Amino acid sequence: MAVDTTKRFDRIVSIYIQLQSKRVVKAQELAERFGVSLRTIYRDIRSLEQAGVPIFGEAGAGYSIVEGYRLPPVLFTQEEAMSFVGAQKLMGKFMDRRLQEHYEAALYKIKAVLRVTEKDSLSALESKIVVAKPGYDVFNNEVPHALSHLIESIAQRRQVFLSYKGVNDDKPKQRTIEPIGLFHEMNFWYVYAYCHIRQDYRQFRADRIMELKILDKPFRRDHPPLGDFMAERARMHSDIPKMTIRIRVENRHAAHMKWDRRYWGFVSEHDCGSHTEMVFETRDFHEGFPRWLLMYGDGVQILEPDSLRKRVKELIEIVASNFRD
Repeated sequence: MAVDTTKRFDRIVSIYIQLQSKRVVKAQELAERFGVSLRTIYRDIRSLEQAGVPIFGEAGAGYSIVEGYRLPPVLFTQEEAMSFVGAQKLMGKFMDRRLQEHYEAALYKIKAVLRVTEKDSLSALESKIVVAKPGYDVFNNEVPHALSHLIESIAQRRQVFLSYKGVNDDKPKQRTIEPIGLFHEMNFWYVYAYCHIRQDYRQFRADRIMELKILDKPFRRDHPPLGDFMAERARMHSDIPKMTIRIRVENRHAAHMKWDRRYWGFVSEHDCGSHTEMVFETRDFHEGFPRWLLMYGDGVQILEPDSLRKRVKELIEIVASNFRD
């Protein structure tokens, strides 16, 4: 009983913190976060109200705390405090320079309210965690503020000027866009935006942005949420039929293929002793998949289909011809 009471107390405190972190919080959102029923959330909200927290709710909208009401900050647990170190290291790999600076400034404020023992733990950990940066540029070094400015543009609904060099462009091209969302995919950041020149929605990769400036012009139109674009993109890809592929891989290579095989449609594997049989379902069976397979070519056999075997042979013959004396 005491354990259940402690868990409920911790949940109620966490609900209060979440209510402070957003203007409106839906009961369903809280139920999913804490893995409890809606009835339990309603009961916890009533407990907060009985404790004097001024909460008002609106059917279909959610719960809010009256503007201006604040309690003293809740102290972080040691585990929560230590998580900041990992987040700080990851910021250096995945975020642009401007966002890193903002995060470090925020982290100093967080550290200011930590207990002495937690501050000591953080200091001891900082030199023990290293996140290696990729060997390629995630952002153009000439535009160190790309991500932070795009986030600002989305928040303020202001147009953005871009000088952008696509993968097939000889020179950068000027674009005016209305960004609607950012997503991270295959180790790169992309902005999805309405392009005034194309008069359609396009995606732009952050490292190909040569110049960026927020304009004093509001968005001209309302845009669908980013999730709609992602769903539409998945639907368009689903129109291409998948091919089922079976391969036999020597175990010395099978372990390495686990790193990125999900991207190529990995379905299942079967341990056969000295080798592993893998099944894939992919739509990129003519270019991407056979080229990826060639990375492990000396330890891979294609069991099916024959068309993939023929395609790999074609690529091998082209490679061989390029290296003949």
